[in-house]
Amino acid sequence: MQPPLPLSGIVITKNEGDRIARCLGSLRSICREIVVLDSGSTDSTVALARANGARVEHQQWLGFAAQKNAAIALATQPWVILLDADEWLLPEAQMCVQALFASGKAETADVWQLQRRTHFLGHAMAHGSFAREPVERLFRQHLRHALQPVHEYLETHGQRVARSGIRLEHDTARSADEYWRKLQGYARLSSEANLARGRTAWPGRGSLAALAYLLKNLLLRGGLLDGPRAWQFHWLHARYAALKYRLLRSARRQAD
Repeated sequence: MQPPLPLSGIVITKNEGDRIARCLGSLRSICREIVVLDSGSTDSTVALARANGARVEHQQWLGFAAQKNAAIALATQPWVILLDADEWLLPEAQMCVQALFASGKAETADVWQLQRRTHFLGHAMAHGSFAREPVERLFRQHLRHALQPVHEYLETHGQRVARSGIRLEHDTARSADEYWRKLQGYARLSSEANLARGRTAWPGRGSLAALAYLLKNLLLRGGLLDGPRAWQFHWLHARYAALKYRLLRSARRQAD
């Protein structure tokens, strides 16, 4: 068995008892420490996290970016791998992380992009934007996320960013209804942020965004080949694209 890497596994949680063990189990063999920052779970999340070797800390919800930054600040290792509770690394991906560090190649960059593959209701995507989505999840501990309310991103200006072939699995939803509620929440946060920036949405902007999304992911990127579950997933995202602009347009009219 390979010794743990100079790597902190970081996860933020709230009521993730049904999937936290899979996430943390995929980090145990590669990370020198695992830190879970919980925001008030009322299920088995905290007990399962501790049973899987994690140090659990508590922080009331600060927002996606700020919560992740608070969790990263708890890391004691020079490198961080940041996963959501619904994400995990398969054994071959764990070996690829080990090889990246063993070869010394990890030190040639400050941020390594992993390739995230989305699973939707038991179906793993093979095509479309969510089959190999580059995400910046392996990085030096001093880095932080930009403080924005939704779709947080790592601040990488001036940093060396490299792409790896390491695959990250993402089981995005327990049900279609739950996933649509999550997307509705994202749409509200997105419209509020865009309103604060002074942005507007002209009539038909939402419908055009939905159509563009479907054309790109179902036709240009081959999402049709993934079958009915993928079609359902992409339809929900097209609805999300339309909704965020409808909400922005409505909020702009009320503000004016």
